[in-house]
Amino acid sequence: MTKKQKNLLIRVIVAAVFFVPLYLISEGILPVELPRWAMLALFLIPYLTVGHDILRKAALGIRNRRVFDECFLMTVATVGAIALGEYGEGVAVMLLYQVGELFQGVAVGRSRRNISELMDIRPDYANLEGEDGQLERVDPDEVETGSIIVVQPGEKVPIDGVIVEGASALNTSALTGESKPMDVSVDNTVLSGSINLSGVLKVRTTAEFDESTASKILDLVENAASRKSKSENFISKFARVYTPFVCYAALALAILPPLFTMITGVGWAGYATTGALWREWVLRACTFLVISCPCAVVISVPLSFFAGLGGASNQGILIKGSNYLETLSQVKTVAFDKTGTITKGSFEVTAVHHNPIDAQQVLAYAALAECHSSHPISLSLRRAYGKAVDVNRVTDVQEISGHGIQAKVDGVDVAVGNEKLMNRIGVAFMHCHHTGTIIHVAIGGEYAGHIVISDELKANAREAMEALRRAGVSRTVMLTGDAEAVAKQVAGDVGLTDYRAELLPQDKVACVEALLSESKGKLAFVGDGINDAPVLSRADIGIAMGALGSDAAIEAADVVLMDDDPLKIAKAIRISRKCLGIVKQNIIFALGVKAVCLVLSALGLANMWLAIVADVGVMILAVLNAIRCLFVKRL
Repeated sequence: MTKKQKNLLIRVIVAAVFFVPLYLISEGILPVELPRWAMLALFLIPYLTVGHDILRKAALGIRNRRVFDECFLMTVATVGAIALGEYGEGVAVMLLYQVGELFQGVAVGRSRRNISELMDIRPDYANLEGEDGQLERVDPDEVETGSIIVVQPGEKVPIDGVIVEGASALNTSALTGESKPMDVSVDNTVLSGSINLSGVLKVRTTAEFDESTASKILDLVENAASRKSKSENFISKFARVYTPFVCYAALALAILPPLFTMITGVGWAGYATTGALWREWVLRACTFLVISCPCAVVISVPLSFFAGLGGASNQGILIKGSNYLETLSQVKTVAFDKTGTITKGSFEVTAVHHNPIDAQQVLAYAALAECHSSHPISLSLRRAYGKAVDVNRVTDVQEISGHGIQAKVDGVDVAVGNEKLMNRIGVAFMHCHHTGTIIHVAIGGEYAGHIVISDELKANAREAMEALRRAGVSRTVMLTGDAEAVAKQVAGDVGLTDYRAELLPQDKVACVEALLSESKGKLAFVGDGINDAPVLSRADIGIAMGALGSDAAIEAADVVLMDDDPLKIAKAIRISRKCLGIVKQNIIFALGVKAVCLVLSALGLANMWLAIVADVGVMILAVLNAIRCLFVKRL
């Protein structure tokens, strides 16, 4: 609880201590006789104690020409009630309104703490190793890329890097939502924000602090609140129109009925004097104002989205704004890239076929030709070759998108790629009946065989598709540049409803365009965030998986999963739908209750106590409902 909230709590308690006996006296429950002026003076003590800040805000709003807000409504209603001699009701309205504000502040604070726990990933320092081996504690901003830092047990990894010495277990729960520690050793990548649990690690940094994972996550979370959903924008516009409307309606209720009664005489029999007539309708107008206060809707809707974003982030799902959270709830079609999304992306060479020369020599030419590429297939070829690659032997490298690579190795023309590349250069090739990625190799214009590379499915890929169906996704489609046979087998193994194979990068955009026109709901595209940036941007929702190290993912995607678990796609959709369901519940409930009570107050069937229930009670219930968005672990 903040200092401001503690101060308000003390004021509420003090006001309640004064108010309760005074109210019992005013109702004749306690046998104490006090003159009217004394009762007014005593009731003003708890009223001013608990409500002076509301009165001040209302006065400032009037002075700044921003009149119509909840402070103005509360001030007019309670001052009017006290002026009419309803001291107890006037003070009770202000007291219980502040109780509601206190409750709301605690709920928002809880949501903010949920976000703040994520903010704890920001490192305070880095242990920089000097040339003499001595450690110097420096600000992470001062560490350059390629520096050696030392991470002691219990410390946060300050900057992304690769381990060059040591082994340990890392707590990555703040990044991925995964509580199980991750074992790491030499050559493993470590992400900033992780906590070193055991051994001492020496890490060579691969990014500056501003470009590290922790900084990117913090930037995403801090900016998420600025992107408003349609529901939030609607509520903001609604409140700007609604509040002035009810103020003028209350004014009309206070003036027009008594004037009509006085002119026509209709209904006059119910009132002894003109003063009693005006008092009755002014009191109804004050009750009308208390009931009409839009706090429940104005507070609970943004709070629901804020809590939903915070709850998702603690599960390793970063959603860039409540507008994306709202769109995610409407997703009916999910399109996937294959490599690194459905499959592990860890390619391994499993065979070399139809090779007139030695298999190791075919691998050598292929690995050399691909030496400048960072594609997973290129990396698998170099691993299979098993020797250091001398890049000086390679010249005239030309990468042909969607086809492969042409280069000169030791002055010999080498082409490494798919069937399209072989057709392009006019080399007859042999088809392969094995399932996997087939890499054809031509050396000196002659066919030298093909290499079979296999990519393993992720362990929970099929389970993820089942989870999506349970979450209400009706269509799952894979878009891949792989051969038809490979795509068909993967789609069948995983349980996809459809697939598109042998696609160039630009073809994926065209496929997404076609799917968008066919889809009844919204379409999400899930990719690795590196080569799929155009498609991520074109889809209704772009989801980047396990791509925290990629600037393309952060910029192009609307949702970033902090690890590569496809099950979190369904969890993200369920979180969004739960959040939107709660938002709709609050809007319908709050406006419905207020509409009924407003009619009752206009007809004289509602008093100030019912007004308090309609305002503060509804607000508390709506806020309680909103903070359910925080509890996403049970989904």
